[in-house]
Amino acid sequence: MDSLAAKEPAHLSVYRGIRDLILSGDLAPGHPVTIQGLVARLDAGVTPVREAIRRLTSEGALQFHDNRRVTVPVLRVAQVEELIFARNALEPELARQGAARARAADIAKLEAIDAAHTAAIAAGNTRHYMVQNHRFHMTLYALAGTEVILPVVEALWLRSAPALRVMCGRFGTSNLPDMHQAALAAMRAGDLAGVAEAIRLDILQGMENVRELLLEAQPG
Repeated sequence: MDSLAAKEPAHLSVYRGIRDLILSGDLAPGHPVTIQGLVARLDAGVTPVREAIRRLTSEGALQFHDNRRVTVPVLRVAQVEELIFARNALEPELARQGAARARAADIAKLEAIDAAHTAAIAAGNTRHYMVQNHRFHMTLYALAGTEVILPVVEALWLRSAPALRVMCGRFGTSNLPDMHQAALAAMRAGDLAGVAEAIRLDILQGMENVRELLLEAQPG
């Protein structure tokens, strides 16, 4: 067994576990998050759960209320517009840089992830769609080798994911945007601008659907 993996601090593994619940949309917007609930769900100790909640709250992935409740934030339209701006400013460029450094093995890995993503769409498995969608993007972005931008993008995904899961549930997976194959085709052709544009459209279509849902929900 890998000794380093075995010695990963409990608070870090718990943080990753809660983060995965947020990224997959298992914790929905407005969902109350309790220490005891996460202790039971993750089979973890109280202290690492408390530390993970504190960290995720500081990152904006969870929200602490005056009555000491913690919830998954409910996005406002203005926040979605900020997320669209920020994600489209950063992610297409990460995709372009990642594609420039990609080797055949990297493209093959992305193709395998996209196959799982496509299977989730065909099966109507929203959770699996969310997991594989995140995995595809982060695998591509990681190839860029950035130390500052990638953590910022990961934080933006934490803010976006719960609302995206709600959108997926509303529209169904068969109607969800999927520009991954276009991005892969551009990668194979060495078309870096095409990769960036495919990712830009992928982000824009999903987030604009979230914005439309929020606008529909507004009174009046």
